[in-house]
Amino acid sequence: MKKRTLLSWSSGKDSAWALHVLRQRSDCEVVGLFCTVNQAFDRVAMHATRSELLRRQAAAAGLPLQTVEIPYPCDNATYAQLMGDFVANARAAGIEQMAFGDLFLADVRRYREQNLAGSGIEPVFPLWEIPTAELATSMLAAGVETYLCCVDPRRLPASFAGRRWDGALLAQLPADVDPCGENGEFHTVVVDGPFFHRRIDVSIGEVVERDGFVFADVIPAG
Repeated sequence: MKKRTLLSWSSGKDSAWALHVLRQRSDCEVVGLFCTVNQAFDRVAMHATRSELLRRQAAAAGLPLQTVEIPYPCDNATYAQLMGDFVANARAAGIEQMAFGDLFLADVRRYREQNLAGSGIEPVFPLWEIPTAELATSMLAAGVETYLCCVDPRRLPASFAGRRWDGALLAQLPADVDPCGENGEFHTVVVDGPFFHRRIDVSIGEVVERDGFVFADVIPAG
């Protein structure tokens, strides 16, 4: 029997590809997406994806979206309380698994496993330890369209913010930058791929520097 699964949705390519992979598995059924949203800005935490674009992604994926609103700034205790309440409610609603698009950061995986320990919900990592160069190639071959919405200028020039993540961009990445940005070098917003029923039209708006990162505003059409 398939296990009812919620997918942690960052709005970027890795969580979207995790959805694609999970839908091909016989042991789970993705029944919804969940995402943390910054209350002050009405945007996805870290990715700064507009909530309207987040809703359009969920509609394109054909899945309900649940958001966990977090204050700004948000201390660890508050975050843990909010997520703990969310997990408890999810379990009460019959959720058996939570899936994450993490690739190879062991400390991040351990953190998620610890947070779900004893909750009755099993953590799942469908992309775990797939070589990231191979993963990037697979995504692009499948038609994934995604844009760099956040860049860490200590790792990557600010000019990369707002650019499409494609073969040309990958070829220009510094040698020490992961092609999927798993070390936090960049974050993305996905607008098309095999996980969506339709492409989301967007434009690239203002590029700003805030809190030590460079953000490109990815704006849904209309």
